[in-house]
Amino acid sequence: ETQGKEIHTTTETLQAQRNALSKLVGQAKAKKDENQAAASMKQAAEVGERLKALEGENESMQAKLREFVSLIPNLPHQSVPAGSSSEQNVEARRWGTPRKFDFPVKDHVDVGTPLGLDFEAGAKLAGARFAVMKGQLARLHRALAQVMLDVLTSEHAYTETYTPYMVSGACTDGVSSLAKFKGDLFKLEGRDLYLIPTAEYSVTNFVRDEILPLESLPLKFVCHSPCFRSEAGAAGKDTRGMIRNHQFDKVELVQIAHPSQSYALHEELTAHAEAILQKLKLPYRVVTLC
Repeated sequence: ETQGKEIHTTTETLQAQRNALSKLVGQAKAKKDENQAAASMKQAAEVGERLKALEGENESMQAKLREFVSLIPNLPHQSVPAGSSSEQNVEARRWGTPRKFDFPVKDHVDVGTPLGLDFEAGAKLAGARFAVMKGQLARLHRALAQVMLDVLTSEHAYTETYTPYMVSGACTDGVSSLAKFKGDLFKLEGRDLYLIPTAEYSVTNFVRDEILPLESLPLKFVCHSPCFRSEAGAAGKDTRGMIRNHQFDKVELVQIAHPSQSYALHEELTAHAEAILQKLKLPYRVVTLC
């Protein structure tokens, strides 16, 4: 802040000097005093160079300030439980009863591999943390996305969307903090484009820098897309299976609403996601994270 004020004060002083010198140049030329005009023009040019340098300093300082501010997290709502581990999470409700089996339960890798879940092929194509799905498993993967889209558009009035799988840096910063999360994103070399970690990054930016008529709200969008995450901070974690893959598909729900309705519509949106799990007869629990 102090540096910014200094730059601002110095800039104003130099601009005043340049204006004064411009007047001197005009007066000297009116008097046909070429020496005075040349001297004043030289001084004005020097002041102009200093102003140009200050402009660069200011842009650099402002960029650092924006990055610093963007690293400050939002304050948690007063209803959010305090805690530092999953033990402090608060269960709101649960639906269904997890099944019990009379045989040892296998890991999803062991169940999926004979059915077409191929991690070796994924590694051959792109390296670790990628998977290939074949046959009926690939068909199931496609069918699940179609069911979600059909239910959400026909029963809950979401508008289906299809968006680019890449967005600009401004889009990533518009949804979260590019300065904080850029290590988790895949960036295209030589381009201001990032692969989306979720369709939330593209869909939410539909309304970035827009002023919306109040009567148009809420806007409800659903988008099926692949998601790409570098998992830079996940070295050594969940290395087996599909938990922390670099690429996975997701059906994303986004509602654009007036802040006064945000909590009610968040519960509505959550209920729409729960409805999918209920149709698939998958037991689940709803938890407020600490």
